[in-house]
Amino acid sequence: MTRLRFALLNAAHDGANTRRNFRREIDADLVEFDATAGDLPDHTDFDGVVVTGSRSSVYWDEEWIPALVDYVAEAVAAGCPVLGVCYGHQVLAEALGGRVAGMDGFEIGYNEISRLREDPLFDGLGDSFTAFTTHGDAVVELPPSATLLAENEHGVHAFRDGHCWGVQFHPEYDIETARDVTDGKRDQIGDARVDTVLESITPAAYDAACEAKALFENFTAYAERLAADETEPAAADD
Repeated sequence: MTRLRFALLNAAHDGANTRRNFRREIDADLVEFDATAGDLPDHTDFDGVVVTGSRSSVYWDEEWIPALVDYVAEAVAAGCPVLGVCYGHQVLAEALGGRVAGMDGFEIGYNEISRLREDPLFDGLGDSFTAFTTHGDAVVELPPSATLLAENEHGVHAFRDGHCWGVQFHPEYDIETARDVTDGKRDQIGDARVDTVLESITPAAYDAACEAKALFENFTAYAERLAADETEPAAADD
C-alpha cells in the first residue's frame, strides 16, 4: 500500500512547535494548512485529517473558525478519519453537534486521565495514563452519536464518533513545547502557578506521558485499515 496522506490543519497561531511535534509523531505524509489564515483544503481526498491545538476558543467571533468547523464536518460526512487534539477536539465536537464552553478553572501540566472503555485509539494504554494538558475550555456536551472514551475531574478528555476521535490532552508535546506553552500562560494563570507547573515538567514526567503517544500509531493504523478496505476489490459473483 502507498504511504498514507493526511491533511494537518494547523490552528496554532505560532505553529513551529506544533508542526515539529506532529511531523515527528505521525508516520504519514502530512499536507499542512494554516487554518488561522483561512487556508483549508478544497477537497476531502485524504486518508485522514488531523486538527491541532490553538490558543483560540471555538466560540470566538473570528472568521477562520466557522470555516474550519465546516471543513471538519465536510470531512466527517465524506467518511474521512479525523483526529482532533485539544482545540481540534473541541472543533470536532462542534462540527458533530456537541457544545464547548469555558471552564471555571484552567487545567495545565502532566495530569492523570482515566480511560473508560476499550477502543482502537487507546490500544496499549492503561486504564489510567499521564498526559500533558493545557486548556480553559472543555466539551460540555458530547455530539449526539459520540461515545465518551476518557475523562478526569476536569471533564471530557476523549470521545469517538464513527471514524473520528477527539482528545483534549496533548500526546504530541515534547518537553520544550510543554515549557514554552506553560511559560506563556503567566498573564492567564499567574506567575506562582506557572512556576509550579514548570518545576513539574521533568524528564521523568515526560517519559511517563510518552505512553499516550501510542494513539498516533493507532490512528494511523486505523486509517490504513480503512483505506485498504475501501480499495479492496469486491468479490466476483458466482
